[in-house]
Amino acid sequence: MFKKPLSTLKTSAPLRSSDRRKLKQRVISSFGLSPEDGDVLVPEGILSVKFSTHLNEPGIAYLAPDGDPIWFTLGKGSEDLIPTVYTLWKRPKLLPFLSTPAAVIPVLVGGADLMIPGVVHLTPSLNEGQLVSISQYTHGENPTLSSPLAVGRMALASDEIQEGRQEKGKAVFVLHAWKDHLFSMGSKPDVPEAAPFAQEPEPVPASPSRREDEADKASPPPPSEDPDLSEELPAASLPTVPAYTPNEISTLLHASLLQALSTLLSELPSSSFPIPASSFFSTYVLPYRPAFPSSVVPCESDSPNPQDITIKTSGHKSLSAFLKSAEKASLLTLKNPPKHGQQTEIVVTSVNASHPSVTAHRAYVTVKDIETRTAKKAQREERLKEAEQDSGHWVEIKELRKPHLRSVELFEAFGGSAKTLYELAEVRTLLNEYITTNALVNPREQAYINLDSLLSDTVTPKTKTKTKGKGTVTPVAAAPVEFMKRDELTKSILEQMQSWHEVKAPGKDPVVKKGALKPIQVVVKIRQGRKASTLVSGFEPFLVLDGEEMAEDLRKICAGATSVSPRGGGVPGLEVLVQGQQSKVVHTYLTDKGIPKKWVEVVDLVGKK
Repeated sequence: MFKKPLSTLKTSAPLRSSDRRKLKQRVISSFGLSPEDGDVLVPEGILSVKFSTHLNEPGIAYLAPDGDPIWFTLGKGSEDLIPTVYTLWKRPKLLPFLSTPAAVIPVLVGGADLMIPGVVHLTPSLNEGQLVSISQYTHGENPTLSSPLAVGRMALASDEIQEGRQEKGKAVFVLHAWKDHLFSMGSKPDVPEAAPFAQEPEPVPASPSRREDEADKASPPPPSEDPDLSEELPAASLPTVPAYTPNEISTLLHASLLQALSTLLSELPSSSFPIPASSFFSTYVLPYRPAFPSSVVPCESDSPNPQDITIKTSGHKSLSAFLKSAEKASLLTLKNPPKHGQQTEIVVTSVNASHPSVTAHRAYVTVKDIETRTAKKAQREERLKEAEQDSGHWVEIKELRKPHLRSVELFEAFGGSAKTLYELAEVRTLLNEYITTNALVNPREQAYINLDSLLSDTVTPKTKTKTKGKGTVTPVAAAPVEFMKRDELTKSILEQMQSWHEVKAPGKDPVVKKGALKPIQVVVKIRQGRKASTLVSGFEPFLVLDGEEMAEDLRKICAGATSVSPRGGGVPGLEVLVQGQQSKVVHTYLTDKGIPKKWVEVVDLVGKK
């Protein structure tokens, strides 16, 4: 709902006391809270702001005095209050929850709904349309459950999911998620630390047999009601033991401060000070942690996680101790809060960007750099997608795969169906969920996946041939594959599936066909002596191109002769011939008609022997 910026956003205004009391009463009655909880979740000084989503759906957001959105409504005249993740981080038990693996969270943040195969656990007795929260479940010896990362409405009752009456489709319509544009209106704090998940709840069954085996397990306890703040939730499973010693983490935090001092802090005007300690740390230290810690402090671990670099895992143990050590090194100056004032934490009053250790510091790639690059890439992709949609005639092409032969049993274990056509991204998501749920990542070589019997049977060749004297070929059983890299495993599974494709064009019914779609061929070659000609073929599957019409259009554009004839060699379809070397003109013509560039293949045979 908030995956794109709001189309309109009015000026916020404080609620009158009477309106705040009404809102507080609505919250108390809707969620069964005490008056004390109502005061926390509807604080004094609360603001309201009207907005419209990118789909022109009106709504109202209620903001805390510090600007964090804490409640919102959707729809004209709607009285249905929906809590934001900011509110759920204060009261995680406010809504019933569903859990999903780490690999699904980025998909939800990108604006997708939660699909049934992505549900690991859920609260029983949920009704269709009921508000729920979504948390990340991390499997392992010490399983954890994150604070809520998304809010949505049940697409169907939980009983239908638990009893296996629905094995595919949507489980939750996501309304709001961590890191979306509503979340970005606030202060964007770090995600609270994941809570231990001591008791295993009843998982969502993937098949009737699995449903019978797991029918007697208990429901899960909700996450901790008052978790401590920590770093951003990583996309992968949270490690239980940091890869570094406390002293090494202290060194990495010190390097992060030096990195900030040599870049952003060196240009910060003196009027920006004083800065509260917590704000200084979250703004100028955490984002400047090394994205690849082992390049700064060597580590035996193959892939140290920068999210492990925290105050709690360092030798300092507290933020004040870390900052006082930096002050002792003359990197900054601090001031203690007044004894009888409202300020309760120390503040940073100045920094020393000319310190010798700052000038000698070697720059590295930071967490912020990676996040910035990722955000820019996502924005470019979003702009390109919007431009394609705004063109009004863009052809949408999906490469699909269908489970076949050995891959059928695997997809049933994924919670999928042998009759479903999957996009490539959906195959990767299902595989990642399966790997996470079954803890198949190799603990020593995390780039590799340990294959269980089902994965091994799917990707291991049935036989291989062995040649013995005089050219005798003998079939030999192939050795089972025990581990593979994730990308290689995905590729091997795709090779065991049937290729299909879907083509959509505005004003026409989608066409779904078996087989891989081939690009349009634009071939320039010599014909009739030394004259070059451009031949266009394979355009019929793309729905928006007609041979006669194309020939007439290109005749006018190129100011040359064109013709249409059947393709040779018994290949069905037509071939459009344009006199001259016109590959660039034809390529532009095809893309202007809405054909994506990747589906136009230009081959220039002029001058080749």
